[in-house]
Amino acid sequence: MSGSTDGTGPGIGTRLAHTARDPRAQHGFVNTPIHRGSTVLFPTLDALEAAMRVDTRTGPFVYGLMGNPNSRELEAMLAGLDGGAGAVVVESGLAAVSVPLLATLSAGDHLLMTDSCYGPTRWLCKSVLPRMGVETDFYDPRIGAGIEPLIRGNTRAIFMESPGSLTFEIQDVPAIARVARARAVTTIIDNTWATPLRFRPIEHGVDLVVHALTKYQSGNSDILLGAIVARDEDHWKRVKQCAEVHGHYAHPDDCSTCLRGMRSLEVRLARHEQSALAVARFLESRAEVARVLHPALPSHPDHALWRRDFTGASGLFGCVLRPHPRGRAHLKAFLESLRYFGMGFSWGGFESLVVASDVRSSRQSPPWTEEGPLLRFQIGLEDPRDLITDLAAAFAAAEG
Repeated sequence: MSGSTDGTGPGIGTRLAHTARDPRAQHGFVNTPIHRGSTVLFPTLDALEAAMRVDTRTGPFVYGLMGNPNSRELEAMLAGLDGGAGAVVVESGLAAVSVPLLATLSAGDHLLMTDSCYGPTRWLCKSVLPRMGVETDFYDPRIGAGIEPLIRGNTRAIFMESPGSLTFEIQDVPAIARVARARAVTTIIDNTWATPLRFRPIEHGVDLVVHALTKYQSGNSDILLGAIVARDEDHWKRVKQCAEVHGHYAHPDDCSTCLRGMRSLEVRLARHEQSALAVARFLESRAEVARVLHPALPSHPDHALWRRDFTGASGLFGCVLRPHPRGRAHLKAFLESLRYFGMGFSWGGFESLVVASDVRSSRQSPPWTEEGPLLRFQIGLEDPRDLITDLAAAFAAAEG
């Protein structure tokens, strides 16, 4: 995507380079200094009392927990990219999942959660929300407008993740958002895979967008950070108040580090996308692979939906290996023979990663019936030819 995210104004690369910084206010230095601190001093009693009444989203700084110049800059960048009224940054991607849920749900409410969600999101629904008196139903990620019969009188939120974590189903976000809006149900989506450079959920009717900034926005696997971008003033205010009352906080060092990473996001994401497609096509050609789970491939069952709504892909995809007589021993030999793929969680950094998962015990709608091992690949910034050579050698070693 070479133009702006909305088709008007400066291109996205220009916006990433120049938004949310003011060198003239920083003695000419390109980047805003890091503002570490808790206490903000006021010159008069009138100023102190006025601080107690400010809007902590946009007003003067009051206390470090409520925000600082670094978090405000990052929030402005994120809101602009997503086309939202405002953003709230918090200390992790999981915090960015929990805050909008806690801001939206109360005792007696009902939540519809995609069954393809991030594992810790599922755990939150099964462990924390029931203690609050909130009931969760997990729905088929491919349900689309068919979600309407699942909405009850007490349904307050629908949570989406597209593509799904580990299994990469694409959801019909516009259809779900239309149904939800007609029933006054808040919609939330985890858009970490795509970033606003590849998909802008607010334009498709979503109320709250979740990002794990730990991933592509930071790009170096060295911070934990998350954000919620709100469609309108009401949702923004509600999320900000919830984050503050629960003591959520984004450290200024991490905000500054993330902003630094975002300056190169367009360039890095293009490399992740191109390399991942090259590796995915290679895996699709291998006899050891039952199927590749990459929405940008024509073989993916949701490819048409992806082409309709997304402007590109990222570097994360999955595959299912064919069952092998040696079972786990074969999988172990393959994974441990890889040279350039580390075994580790998270993604979005410069290094390539792989993890094996078993979702058969968690997936309900529909049940996961694949017999072979499920792998998730994060394709980093290495030369894709080296990654392909590495994978071919590991397949050979696993058979040796």
